[in-house]
Amino acid sequence: MTLDEKVRAVEEIIRSRSPLIVAYSGGVDSACLLALASRAAGGEVLGAIADSPSLPRSALRQALEIAGQIGALVEVVTTSEFENESYLANPPNRCYFCKAELFSRLEQIARDRGYRAIAYGENADDCADLRPGSRAAAEFQILAPLKEAGLTKAEVREVSRALGLPTHDAPAQPCLSSRIPHGTRVTDRALSLVEDGEEFIRSLGFKIFRVRFLEGPPITAKLQVAPSEMGLLAGREAAIESGLKNAGFESVFIDPDGYRPA
Repeated sequence: MTLDEKVRAVEEIIRSRSPLIVAYSGGVDSACLLALASRAAGGEVLGAIADSPSLPRSALRQALEIAGQIGALVEVVTTSEFENESYLANPPNRCYFCKAELFSRLEQIARDRGYRAIAYGENADDCADLRPGSRAAAEFQILAPLKEAGLTKAEVREVSRALGLPTHDAPAQPCLSSRIPHGTRVTDRALSLVEDGEEFIRSLGFKIFRVRFLEGPPITAKLQVAPSEMGLLAGREAAIESGLKNAGFESVFIDPDGYRPA
């Protein structure tokens, strides 16, 4: 299939199952899906953003701004995964509990308001075996139109560029809980430290990086910067350490191996 044919296939899936809800995060895949869904079905599409302590406030603001540019109707849905001990324990399948909570909430909204289906932004490159959220999607029978149409990540970015979406070249930004090593409990305090730390690093001009939370004592910020941006570290180590300590960390480690997305 050509790229145009894949896009038409996505839109046909949307039209055939509308009215529907799109699980929307403001990321590359979900923004593309929301834009295509809005183009295909207009007011029959509702975007839903899951809001919890694991979502940075800046990410929420940006997602809402992008939805406004798309012209899509979007609601912020408060989720309760932080009331689930299985999530807070931070096992390797933590994402399953998050997505199951979201899909449960969206399923209830769909029933209450007459939406026929729920869709989310998994693409054809995503490997279900490595993504606990895919298991939750399968259990709740969530549509994955991008994947079903065969759109790869690179193609999603190409379509996003053609649609004029600012996310077309955006780096991946998983939730704040992903900065906490599996087995270390997810707490509001840890997430707050990570959020403040990453806001500081972003203010210095870095774009692709992670501030990892390492439980103490001392509580340590492990900064990983993409290889392409490692040069920005030169001569700024002391300022970075000071800024991350001001954010609340007790110790700072700048990883010489940098950050390489999985």
